[in-house]
Amino acid sequence: MTRRMVQNSINTGRRKAVKTLAAFAAGAALPAPAMADSILGSLTQRRILSETDREANSRIAMDAIGTTDPIVSLDTEYNLQRVADYYQRLVDIGGWPEVPTNVYGLILGNHRKAVRDLRVYLTYTGDLSQDAEMSEMFDAPLDVAVRGFQARHGLQITGKVDEATYWAMAVPTHERLRQLNLNLERVRGLGGQLTDRYVNVNIPAAAIEAVEGGAIAQRHTAIVGRIDRQTPILKSRIHQINFNPYWTVPKSIIERDITRLMQENPNYLTEYNIRIFDGSGNEVPPSQIDWTTSEAVNYTLRQDPGVQNSMGNVKINFHNPYAVYLHDTPQQDLFSGTQRFHSSGCVRVSNVDEFVAWILRDNGYDIIDVNSVFASGERLDESVESPVPIFTTYFTAWANRNGVVSFRDDVYDFDATGRVDFPELV
Repeated sequence: MTRRMVQNSINTGRRKAVKTLAAFAAGAALPAPAMADSILGSLTQRRILSETDREANSRIAMDAIGTTDPIVSLDTEYNLQRVADYYQRLVDIGGWPEVPTNVYGLILGNHRKAVRDLRVYLTYTGDLSQDAEMSEMFDAPLDVAVRGFQARHGLQITGKVDEATYWAMAVPTHERLRQLNLNLERVRGLGGQLTDRYVNVNIPAAAIEAVEGGAIAQRHTAIVGRIDRQTPILKSRIHQINFNPYWTVPKSIIERDITRLMQENPNYLTEYNIRIFDGSGNEVPPSQIDWTTSEAVNYTLRQDPGVQNSMGNVKINFHNPYAVYLHDTPQQDLFSGTQRFHSSGCVRVSNVDEFVAWILRDNGYDIIDVNSVFASGERLDESVESPVPIFTTYFTAWANRNGVVSFRDDVYDFDATGRVDFPELV
């Protein structure tokens, strides 16, 4: 059975389980005969719902993970080891209790026995204080704890035990410990390669960190390669910035996407300002190519600079054998998602003007200069005076100095296969 067949099977199983959970939650939502039916209980629920500042609770959750500690730094191994030691002790005593199905769907204001089960679980994970009252009321402190759990796992912060939150809670302690130990090995593989100033693209988190002096100078949301077109693990140096670039369509995208799109819409290339050139540099009209075949891969397809350009305002180059790079994008809405695996291997950068200004600092640029060049539409290639080391890494677990640990899904199955190696810096 292939990995994709296995994943499809898992997804099907999850969907069936979620239907069962939803039915269970719907039944559990019926008023309990005890406190929920009482006037006092109803008043308590209303007070909790009216007095709880959900946005403030989300900020508390984000602040816990939003320190200046990088995912990858000289302290990462120590921080991870502390957490791994705690998880080992948990495993030694049998791990945290299995999350019962009755926690599915719980949200602020609920009053059920299942709330107590949720509280117990979150004391093991450290999201809820062990001194917290073990009541059956889903109150404000528990709302903070659920949001904290969601923030640590890169989930949408809702305060509700939704489908994604439930499945993250269902991962057993020994699996999380294995995840921590694999990532410890990955950290050790970077030993001696971190400098004072570098960029880390962490693929499972779809996040970029600009690091300086052991602290995060900038943090950017990223769009990385989807499962069938993965962003490669590499180490290099950012050496050039292309302002208002052309986009030369990779042959793999011509073969996989463009030929199909042209069959569906013969005006596709024209609408997106993509021109075709032969080997002598002569422009060729789309009508001269048979789009039902792979003929188009013998030509160069190039998109003009502009608002529709797939690289947006800027392309960020670093030497590598995979022909990948960082870039802007006109599809800014993609950055708001929690699952940001949409690219064909390259990496899209949010707030790219700030990032480019940081890269070109020694060239005398600031953010005003960067945006001025963007607005001008001028084609400009700028060599980076002080090339910045860049790492594309695969960390599904990391921790900050406060002992707050974050986890992400094993999107490329590197944890499943035990891959821990990283290539040498170019």
